[in-house]
Amino acid sequence: MGELSMLPNIGKEVELQLNKVGIKSLKELQELGSKQAWMYIKNIDDSACIQRLYAIEGAIRGIKKSELPKNVKEDLKEFYNYVSNK
Repeated sequence: MGELSMLPNIGKEVELQLNKVGIKSLKELQELGSKQAWMYIKNIDDSACIQRLYAIEGAIRGIKKSELPKNVKEDLKEFYNYVSNK
């Protein structure tokens, strides 16, 4: 396991997916942002759900996904619903 799996919410499987889409460091993940990173994962794994999006955002912030502020969760949910209904 590498650098990303040391982050909150990122286990071996999500780290492998992030690596597969070219994201190998926290810096790369931060620069890309959770929404774009999740979109890349969604392109290779159609089962990527909103919880994975929350997990990535939490990892970027260095917190558990359950600790994300309500407004951040609402923004991510709005994004997820928009993308899922396309």
